[in-house]
Amino acid sequence: MGTPLFAVPTLERLVTAGRSCLAVWTQPDRPKGRGQQVVFSPIKEAALRLGLDVKQPDRVRRPEQVEMISELGPDVIVVVGYGQIIPQSIIDIPKLGIVNVHASLLPKYRGAAPIQWAIANGEKVTGVTTMLINAGLDTGDMLMKAETPIGPDETAEDLSGRLAVIGADLALETLEGLAAGKIVSEAQNHSDATWAPVLKREDGLIRWDLDALNIYNRARGFQPWPGAYTTFRRQRLHIWHSKPHDRSLGPSGAIHLEGRKLMVACGSDTSLEIHELQLEGRKRVSAEAFVNGHRLEPDEMLGEKIN
Repeated sequence: MGTPLFAVPTLERLVTAGRSCLAVWTQPDRPKGRGQQVVFSPIKEAALRLGLDVKQPDRVRRPEQVEMISELGPDVIVVVGYGQIIPQSIIDIPKLGIVNVHASLLPKYRGAAPIQWAIANGEKVTGVTTMLINAGLDTGDMLMKAETPIGPDETAEDLSGRLAVIGADLALETLEGLAAGKIVSEAQNHSDATWAPVLKREDGLIRWDLDALNIYNRARGFQPWPGAYTTFRRQRLHIWHSKPHDRSLGPSGAIHLEGRKLMVACGSDTSLEIHELQLEGRKRVSAEAFVNGHRLEPDEMLGEKIN
């Protein structure tokens, strides 16, 4: 059971390792983009390529879905970012349980966006945890973990790709350990839990009163969506690549030019050097190209409100 691109390596790894995949459950096809064309989920595309049976119920908890899964009689169900709550009626079916591949070191970063929030919060290490699903949200007993450092310039897109591969290997190792009876599950310490909620567009709005490292981490963590954005002359401006500095440049949000370098003053006597940015409706450009295309006024600011 899975939907996003993050889930594809796990499905491919299990199939190429010779595990018998009875069927694949994924979210229904949905319209996407300006043209609202119906697109398949990454997992559906992968499943069809692998010649697997695909199920796409709007609600997996419907009685006919529960009955279908029960009739298939799976030894185990693997869940990677499916996007629906699994009911107890399905949790009770597989004899080895339902194994979830979660992109954090539980109990840290439970929820829908663990990769993004780990980077945004400045974590240096993260990983993947396999766990048994229960009735709670990411609260089940842990099975195995794999750690990895977060690179200082790594974005959520970069890290997601790496964790997807790590998770695929860990999923196979977990299933083999469960089948052999060699894994002892471990309860989570719920008092240590942190939350990684679904991202909202407003999470990407830059607060220039924060220190530059904080802004930089959020910009890395919130790629590709919602990104890190501010306003310039009452137009939305996305900051795609930047670098923090421990240097004061005046009031927060103030723009400074140092040669052709575009600098913005941040809180706590820090500043952010902008490398790549994009005005809404236009292409991404380098900071130098942006400066060349806009005659910046003295004391100009980023972050003014849009009427």
